[in-house]
Amino acid sequence: MHLIEKAEEDNRTVITEFILLGFGNRPELQILLFLVFLVIYILTMSGNILIVVLVVVDQHLHTPMYFFLGNLSCLETCYTSTILPRLLVSLLTGDRTISVSGCFAQFYCFGCLVTTECYLLAAMSYDRYLAICNPLRYAALMNGRLCLQLAAGSWISGFLICLIMTCFMSQLTFCGPNEIDHFFCDFSPMLKLSCSDTSMITLVSVILTSLDSPCSFLLTVTSYVCIIAAMLRISSTSGRQKAFSTCSSHLIVVAVFYGTLMTVYLLPKTNKLKALNKVFSVLYTVLTPMLNPLIYSLRNKEVKEALRKVIL
Repeated sequence: MHLIEKAEEDNRTVITEFILLGFGNRPELQILLFLVFLVIYILTMSGNILIVVLVVVDQHLHTPMYFFLGNLSCLETCYTSTILPRLLVSLLTGDRTISVSGCFAQFYCFGCLVTTECYLLAAMSYDRYLAICNPLRYAALMNGRLCLQLAAGSWISGFLICLIMTCFMSQLTFCGPNEIDHFFCDFSPMLKLSCSDTSMITLVSVILTSLDSPCSFLLTVTSYVCIIAAMLRISSTSGRQKAFSTCSSHLIVVAVFYGTLMTVYLLPKTNKLKALNKVFSVLYTVLTPMLNPLIYSLRNKEVKEALRKVIL
């Protein structure tokens, strides 16, 4: 009996790699997708790195709003790099395999950065709330120390929360099948492949998600409710437009990020909706990081002026 149990246990540890199915196996589609994602990756890296450089070198951008923007752009650079390089390699070579440890590493980095972005967006919304609702006390309230605390708290919280999930995930056994119907290692697709009891990690996931995402989302929403209420109390049209212009870029980023993120994780996990789920996953993991620098630069006079100085 013990020998049978030992043999079964050995068989349960056979899987050492997963296969990311991605977007199918049609050769003509793979080439097209490779070119599209390569252009997106180049634009994303260039745009976000440029924002970071501008925030560092231009003295006029040494303000709390641009400090958080620099953090967000740095995060987007890392965020995109956890997914797109591996995806590009698989599209170019046809090799879709990824080691179990590599999959865990990708999941950990991806989860950390998504969680951190939620907190950073909340910090940025709080910054805009203070700027619009408490303009006279803004400089005193949003000082350098608080900015550092909010940014550091966002990064540390993201890494610690995901570390807990990854530790639980690492205890799971994967004994087949080993095909992940996605283009990166996400929580639910990986969990489906485990032959271990997943009730505990599912419970932990629900608890952490309930304590984590809603808090940052509610803080962001509450900040903008207060901002909108404050703008409505401004009597002049020009005053309302000026107030709105200081937070419009961030509001667009928040709407795009949370809109696509919530669609992906609230969408029913049915076979008919798998393709749609991948499309929305592409929106928040690939397109959003590319669009953020464009949104901030095209709608922001200070960023455009700093870019003009660098170019000239």
